[in-house]
Amino acid sequence: MQQGFDDPTWGQRNNPDAEANVSNLISFWRKEKAPVIHVQHCSLEPDSPLRSERPGCQFKPEAAPIEGEPTFKKTVNSAFIGTNLESHLRDNGLENIVIVGLTTDHCVSTSTRMAGNLGFNVTLVSDATATFDRIGHNGTGYSADEIHEIHLASLNDEFCAVRSTEEVLNKFG
Repeated sequence: MQQGFDDPTWGQRNNPDAEANVSNLISFWRKEKAPVIHVQHCSLEPDSPLRSERPGCQFKPEAAPIEGEPTFKKTVNSAFIGTNLESHLRDNGLENIVIVGLTTDHCVSTSTRMAGNLGFNVTLVSDATATFDRIGHNGTGYSADEIHEIHLASLNDEFCAVRSTEEVLNKFG
C-alpha cells in the first residue's frame, strides 16, 4: 500500500475501501500484539512512481509501519525474491500469514502463490486488495473488478483461502 498507486497513470482502480480495510486489519493485529510485516516495492523501472527516490515509494498512512515492525524491500513482484521474508517467517515460527495490498494481479498474486508453494497457510483478504483496469495482449479491455475477481478465483483453495476483512476479524477476534 504505497502512495505511488495513487498516480493517475495506473488508470481506473476497483475497491476504494481497500485502504480502510487494511487499516482495520493492521489496527486489530497491533491491538492483539500479533506480528505485522510490511513489504515495500522499490521499482527499478525508470518511470515508475514506486522508485525508491520518489515520494510514491512511501507507504500510505493507513499502512505505514510503526517502530518494531519489519519492512522488506523488493524490486520484483514477489515479496520472497531478493528479500529475507521467508527466513524471517520461519525463524519466528510464523506459518499462518494474511496478505493484503496492491495490486491483486501483480505483487499480491505472485507473493500469495509463492507463500502457498513454500508451505505457508495463507489467507488473502479480498476486500483489502485492489487492482487497475488493463488492456490485454489482444487489445481487449478488462475492468479492475474483472481482473480482481479472476485472480481471487484462481488463487482460492489452491494457494490460499480468500476471505473478507469481516471474516478474518471474526476468525481471529
